[in-house]
Amino acid sequence: MSWLETYVRPKIKALVGSPPDIPENLWLKCDNCGQMIFHRDLEANHHVCQHCNHHMRLPIATRLALLFDEGAYETIELPKTPVDPLKFRDVKRYSDRLKESQSKLAAMAAGSGAVGDHRDAIRVAHGKMDGRNAVIAAFDFSFMGGSMGIAVGEGLVAAARLAVLQKAPLIVIPATGGARMQEGILSLMQMPRSIIAVQEVKDAGLPYIVLLTNPTTGGVSASFAMLGDIHIAEPGAVIGFAGRRVIEQTVKENLPEGFQTAEYLLEHGMVDIVAPRSQLKETLVRVISLLTPGAPDAVADLARVEAELEQAGSADLEIPALAAGDDAGAAGGKP
Repeated sequence: MSWLETYVRPKIKALVGSPPDIPENLWLKCDNCGQMIFHRDLEANHHVCQHCNHHMRLPIATRLALLFDEGAYETIELPKTPVDPLKFRDVKRYSDRLKESQSKLAAMAAGSGAVGDHRDAIRVAHGKMDGRNAVIAAFDFSFMGGSMGIAVGEGLVAAARLAVLQKAPLIVIPATGGARMQEGILSLMQMPRSIIAVQEVKDAGLPYIVLLTNPTTGGVSASFAMLGDIHIAEPGAVIGFAGRRVIEQTVKENLPEGFQTAEYLLEHGMVDIVAPRSQLKETLVRVISLLTPGAPDAVADLARVEAELEQAGSADLEIPALAAGDDAGAAGGKP
C-alpha cells in the first residue's frame, strides 16, 4: 500500500467524517421517457410521470386507498385452496415459487403498513365510495405477474357474493398476464367460474364495472375482464389476449401503431372511458350513480336531461322514469 492509502486517506476520513447512508430508492426512473423522478413527487402524483404522463404500476394497497373514501377499507380473507394440486415443477417447484411470492408480498406490506390477505394475486376489499357501499377485487401484478389460478377464481367468486350480500357494485381491477400455467387446466377452469360469478352480480341488478390497468391480457381478458357494464381504462394500458409479436407472426401483417393500448380500444369501441388516475374515483362514482337504480344522483341527472329536452323543444320525447324496479336497472345494463 502507498502512503496515500495508509496515512492520507484515514486522515481525510477522520476530518470530514463518513458519508451519511442514503436510501437507494429516493429517485426512480420512468420506464417510458427515462426521466428521473423524486420519490415524493411520484407518490404525490399517484405514480404518474409528470414528464410524459406515463402511468406506472401502482401498489395494490395504494390503489385501494386511492379509490375508497378517506382511504379506509376492509379486506376479506380469501377462501383456502389446494396448494400445488398438480405437483408442478419447472426450474423450481411451484410450491416454492408460491412461498417466495408470499414472503415478498408480506415484506412489502410490512414496510408500507398495508393490511390484508397476501396469499395470492388478488385482494378483495369493501368500503365506501362517495358514501355508497362498494366491493373491489384488485389484482396484484407483483405476485407472479398477477396470474389467475384457483385462488384468484375463488377470490372473484367471494367478491361477487359479497357484493350481492351488501347490495353493492362490484369493481374488478385486473393487472395480469393471464392464466397461471403451473395450475394447467385448473387455472383455465377459473374463466367460466368467474363469468358465472359476474352473472350473479348482474342478476341481482347490481353494476359490474371493470377498471383495466396495465397489463390486462390472456385468459383474464378473454373472460370476466371484458364483461363489464362499463369498461374504464388507464391511459396507455396494454389490453388484449395474445401479445403483439405473436399476432403479427400469426396473421403475417404489421399491426397499427398503438395497437392494444387503451386509447386504441376506446377508438374501436372496446373501452368506454379512458380516465387518468387522478380522476378515477370521480369517474367510478359517476358511473355507479348512473347504473344504480333509484340513486339520487341518477334521478337528478334524469331531471336535468328532461329539462334540457324541454328547452330544446323536444318535450314530446318520452324518457322512461328511473325507479328502483326499473327493468333496465335490474338487468344491470348500461344507461
